[in-house]
Formats: sequence, structure tokens, C-alpha cells
Amino acid sequence: MLRGQKIGLRARQESDVPVLHEELYNDVPMRARADTRPWRPIPLGTEASPFAVREPDDRFSSFSVVTLEDGELAGSALLWGIDNHNRSAHLGMALRPSHRGRGLSSDVVRVLCRYGFAVRGLQRLQLETLADNEPMIRSAERAGFTREGTLRRAAWVDGQFLDEVILGLLAGDWQR
Repeated sequence: MLRGQKIGLRARQESDVPVLHEELYNDVPMRARADTRPWRPIPLGTEASPFAVREPDDRFSSFSVVTLEDGELAGSALLWGIDNHNRSAHLGMALRPSHRGRGLSSDVVRVLCRYGFAVRGLQRLQLETLADNEPMIRSAERAGFTREGTLRRAAWVDGQFLDEVILGLLAGDWQR
């Protein structure tokens, strides 16, 4: 397990899947804000679930987020779009509703950075989020990410186009 100050990132377990699928995937308004793909109904227990336990893959690394205090499942985190040639990746995360607003997001981002830079040897990490997602933007900036730009009206969310912010962090700028 990778440990931060408040959270740990560990391998996904089968027992995590129903909770994550119900609370993070089936929350359609939230999922629509977190994923560029349109939401569609996916039955629990299929490989199509974004939280299904899968074999290791060099293109992404997914984790379950647990609190160090009591080991409770807090959410999901991942590096995706891992490009070993350019040594870059995107990061993403989602916390269960009961764990939001507790200061865990910044710790998740920092631990994902340590995994990307120190463990995987990446050069660049990037995240994209809606421009009005201030908690994610603050968490990324606390970890050292820099706003690199805004993609105007780039995301179709619940019947309207919204701006997306791109944030990036280079290995040389990362502070352990």
C-alpha cells in the first residue's frame, strides 16, 4: 500500500466494487461531471464497470482509497493514459460522498504524484477537471500543479457545455 498522511492507496478488492459502483458510478449527476464519456447503465458484476478488478495493465493503474485511521473505503484513484515513451500520465480520483470535505483529496493527489514520479519514473502528470470544480483545483494546486490552460466549452455535462481546466506537474517541480 502507498501511504499518505490520511489515506492509503491499495489494490482494488472485489468487495470494493459494489460500493464504488453504486456510490460513484450510479450517481449520474456526479459521474457526468467526472467522466468525458456519456453515462450509460452498466450492471454490477460486469467487466464494463469502471471499478471492476482487472489484470495489471501498463496503460493505467487503479487504486482503492482507504483511510489510514480505520481502513474504511473512501474512494477510487488512478493514473490513466500512461505513456511510457513520453513518460506522462493523467490522474483522476473520486471520493465517496461520506468522505468528501474531509481534506482527503489533497493527500490522494500527493500520493498519486509520488507513485507516478518516484515509482513509475514519469516526467509529467496532468489532470483535467471542470473549471467550477474548485475542490479538485485546490487539491491539485496544493500538490504543486500549475494551471496550464482552459478548454472553453469542452465538456458536455447534463445538457450544457462547460469549460475544462488543464493542470500539469513536472517531475522536476514536484516536491516529495
